[in-house]
Amino acid sequence: MLAALLILIMAATACKKPAGFEYRGINNVKLENMSMDRSTVLLNMVYYNPNSFGVNLKHVECDVFVDTGYIGKYVLDTMMHIDRKAEFTIPTRMDVDMRSLLKGGMSALFGNDVQITVKGKTRVGKGGIFVNVPFDFTGKYKIPLF
Repeated sequence: MLAALLILIMAATACKKPAGFEYRGINNVKLENMSMDRSTVLLNMVYYNPNSFGVNLKHVECDVFVDTGYIGKYVLDTMMHIDRKAEFTIPTRMDVDMRSLLKGGMSALFGNDVQITVKGKTRVGKGGIFVNVPFDFTGKYKIPLF
């Protein structure tokens, strides 16, 4: 009876759905290949895995907004292992429509902080079983235009 109870407890904790990553911030924001139509934004997105177990990150898909104006979609299709209770960085490279960026973030032209919002989902798992985990992060950042 005790052995069956222990097996049941182990099975319940082993199949626990991963908690969503905690957003810690964005750093190293750079604008590259700037033109009037399209530019490339490079940045690092920093997260924390609050789970007491490591997980594998398989897919990230999100929409990015600057001061509530939509500037583009970011997709990452790669497999990376995230350690338990660890902070990690996802290097991000995204092509953006400059008209949308300037329309949504005029304050960036004057060197002010802009609100960056990232909404989407990640596909994370362990032992070959993956689930979609949604996220929605917002923060104020400087975007160096020159």
